[in-house]
Amino acid sequence: TLGTQTDYRDGEAQTDPYSPEYVVPSGSVPELLTLATLTWGRGLPAGLVEVEMIERAREKRAWEATLPAMDNASHIAERRKMMEDMERKEWAFREQEIEKLQEVRLEVLKKLLRRREENQNELDAKRLDDHWQNHQKAKEEKIKKIQHDCALMLRKLIAKRKNVMGKLERRDIIKEYTDFASQTYAPLSRIGYFPDNHSERYVVKNFYLNTFAGLCELEASLPDSVTQVEIKAPKPKYTTTKTGFIKRSARLEVELAQVHQ
Repeated sequence: TLGTQTDYRDGEAQTDPYSPEYVVPSGSVPELLTLATLTWGRGLPAGLVEVEMIERAREKRAWEATLPAMDNASHIAERRKMMEDMERKEWAFREQEIEKLQEVRLEVLKKLLRRREENQNELDAKRLDDHWQNHQKAKEEKIKKIQHDCALMLRKLIAKRKNVMGKLERRDIIKEYTDFASQTYAPLSRIGYFPDNHSERYVVKNFYLNTFAGLCELEASLPDSVTQVEIKAPKPKYTTTKTGFIKRSARLEVELAQVHQ
């Protein structure tokens, strides 16, 4: 009822198939020995190419069995002709294999070229995108600068239009103090005023608060009612009325005290 699980798959722990030793009797050529050059992972298990090779070897052995004997001149000529035909067939088959191999290499080369072209196109597109982004950023910065210069020039023109004739105008103090957006309440830093500078002048410096003698003098000037506190005892609350009845609040307090106990 129990099972074990190994850390490795059977395929990872499997070694190459075992090939036992063999002895070939004299005078016999087993067909299986034609596959001795094939090993596991290199031709085994057999695929379509290996099957075609086995079939060609069988056909060649059958053709060798049909060759005439070399006992006279006519048989020798016929044998030479058959061997030449077989050689031409083998060369034609070899050329076909070379063409197939070249086609496979050509397909691989086409895929590599296509992949390189796609990568190059992606790189070009990325470069164009970056170039376009840089142009857009420069364009936005230029537009912001133009708008800033435009606002600056408009403020200058508005300031010039206030005094077209160039007359001297007196300062209207009442108007400045009634307008909370004037230079009195909210001065602008672009005209040379920085409100953060000289902030220490707003600190309160008082003789009576910063020195001990001032504190003593300030304490002596205060009335006795400030330094000497008088506490009056609170008057007790009457729990009964003038007629002698106990108030409802007093009864509730007694009940609450009992519940608390």
